[in-house]
Amino acid sequence: MSAIDDLLAQARAELDRVEPHEAAAIQRDGGLLVDIRYAALRERDGTIPGALIVERNELEWRLDPTGDHRAPEATSHDLRAVVICNEGYASSLAAVSLRRLGLRHATDLTGGFQSWRAAGLPVNPPR
Repeated sequence: MSAIDDLLAQARAELDRVEPHEAAAIQRDGGLLVDIRYAALRERDGTIPGALIVERNELEWRLDPTGDHRAPEATSHDLRAVVICNEGYASSLAAVSLRRLGLRHATDLTGGFQSWRAAGLPVNPPR
């Protein structure tokens, strides 16, 4: 097993990862979907309606409820945040990073944006 595979396995052991329809239900119930895909992927594939777009390199600053650079949606450490990358790898590492900041309910979407789209859930078309 490579070092990154080991790191990913450790990260996922800390998370209660969610499937696409569960993520949609979390969003309906007031949780936050956080799309960390880079711009080229969003432009190619579209976006999830209502998801907060935060590039990966800004994630911790934008989601830290105690920080000066937080997004308006980053209201508390109790926020239910589901991190979404393209295929569900980088999002696992990112969700664990949010947990380290105190967002105890942070998790990620199994299969990422591609699984959301494959499940037939709403997608804003590419620009």
